[in-house]
Amino acid sequence: MHTPLTFRAQLEPGGPSFMPTQTIVLPAEVLAGLGGKAAKRVLVSIQGQELRLGLLPLEGGGRYLMLNKDVCRAVGIELGQWLDVAIAPDPNPDHVDLPDELAEALAAWPEAEAAFQRYSGAHRRAMARLVAEAKQTETRARRAVTLTERLARGLHPFRGD
Repeated sequence: MHTPLTFRAQLEPGGPSFMPTQTIVLPAEVLAGLGGKAAKRVLVSIQGQELRLGLLPLEGGGRYLMLNKDVCRAVGIELGQWLDVAIAPDPNPDHVDLPDELAEALAAWPEAEAAFQRYSGAHRRAMARLVAEAKQTETRARRAVTLTERLARGLHPFRGD
């Protein structure tokens, strides 16, 4: 990780109107230190927890981090809390953390793995999230199998055909 920039911020309500969530607004000097508007993906440390996140645009040119309920719960933070934040550009912005079920399914099906790798980082993250967000192991496994089957057959991972 590059030498991280540090700042203190309050966890605020925000996000798009169709998806209210928790946000951390980056101070202008921190955004400038990250490379300005060109910075897209970052490594963030909050309460000692490392996170890979995307910078999202604010009206007026600023940027913010979006943290969903599950992330806040895992990190142990809540709305209104002041946080010490360390942030640096992600040296591997296309990295995707795969849930075990999806990693196993892709390893077992080379055609699906090749198709998966042809998608952008954002699409690969969405596929991983689809599997990871299932609460039950059986559901994660079923989603991983369905997804890899669609990929191996050359179908879009999300659209019905």
